[in-house]
Amino acid sequence: MEHYFSENPKSEHRILNIKYNLGNLELNFTTDTGVFSKTKVDYGTDVLIRSLPPLHGKILDLGCGYGPIGISLAKLNPDSQITMVDINQRAVELSNQNILQNNVQNAIAYQSNGFEKVDGLFNAIVSNPPIRAGKKIIYPLFERSIDFLDKEGALYLVIQKK
Repeated sequence: MEHYFSENPKSEHRILNIKYNLGNLELNFTTDTGVFSKTKVDYGTDVLIRSLPPLHGKILDLGCGYGPIGISLAKLNPDSQITMVDINQRAVELSNQNILQNNVQNAIAYQSNGFEKVDGLFNAIVSNPPIRAGKKIIYPLFERSIDFLDKEGALYLVIQKK
């Protein structure tokens, strides 16, 4: 069965365009089948974005999906450099498209299975992890985060279960 944490989704494309409002900031996202929360920015992601303090420096959006966290953070923290990664190739392609369509200058997105292709240290790691992937997938993400944070860095997560 295919999930949003699949490396190369094979589901038929059904492109959607959604809007996301953060006060005076309106973002437009292109989404598709085979990615997490394709019809709207989900509640957990929204709570995470709105709850974060101002961030600075290098920020990693781990499991970026089509980009709502990373792109929002790039716009809200224009002096930061945002790195966005996801295992899902379709999600990364959408993230790159959404970076362009929202005129984001301080973010990049690329495919990586967790930290596999991530280099360097970050001031913050932010994630709405793929809970449905299970403990064997997500626990190593939490455990390895410490190796990618600078000495004063912080890990910000949201986990929503029904």
